[in-house]
Amino acid sequence: MRKILTAVAAMAAAVLVALSPHSATSAGATPGTGAETASGTASAAAVDHTVTFVNDTGRKVWIGSDVNADGSKDFTSLPILEPGQSGTVTIPETADPGHWRGKFFARQGCTGTPGDTFHCEVGDCGKLEDHCETAEQPTSLAEFNFDTRDSLAPWYNVSYVNAFSQPVTIAPNDAAGGGGCDTMGCSENLLPLCPPDNLTSRPDGTPMLCTNPNRDAKTPYSDMIAAHCPKAYGWSKQDQEPGNQVMQQCGQCSGFTVTFHSVV
Repeated sequence: MRKILTAVAAMAAAVLVALSPHSATSAGATPGTGAETASGTASAAAVDHTVTFVNDTGRKVWIGSDVNADGSKDFTSLPILEPGQSGTVTIPETADPGHWRGKFFARQGCTGTPGDTFHCEVGDCGKLEDHCETAEQPTSLAEFNFDTRDSLAPWYNVSYVNAFSQPVTIAPNDAAGGGGCDTMGCSENLLPLCPPDNLTSRPDGTPMLCTNPNRDAKTPYSDMIAAHCPKAYGWSKQDQEPGNQVMQQCGQCSGFTVTFHSVV
């Protein structure tokens, strides 16, 4: 899968975070790993893009993030969103080293005391409430490559390569110019379609997580993703298949809206 993650630069002070009027707690951001990208020429006027998270899951979510091991800087806080709320972070891509490559995800079912016993049923990434300490447990991902030296960037994709926890879509904001800028991912709940051997349910029997048994090969899991959500990765090499639709770029937009959809 295209690793579109490499490095963000910027001191915590340079990271701007804003919540919508309907948002909950304020946040920052912690980046991760993600998809690959194609290099382009230097973009003319580099600007920092925003990413807005919308919680349509019907459950409280804790936004998590991770960055590529390429100098990209982890966010130090991220939104915590009640159902129906949204929150926005600014990607510090114009600060040294001039790029940010990482991923965002929705942590679900989180309980315990932050800094001590806090953990999440889905997307667990450490004991802190507003950012990650470790890589995430398998979950749905929104992946980005913001690179000021790539005229085609930002690149972005939805990845169910490790698992499907809830539907995710990525939509560009204020897109202008020709080419690219499609909405990626899908809003369909795929948990009812999960191969039985790959499904994890909650104690009450409701489906919680569909885990890919082999991220580097085609399986019944990846076939299910391809059939019902062709604009999301179902396995790591899907971007090498003829006619695939899993990667997108949008060189002219102000940022993106990542929506985490309901599985109810």
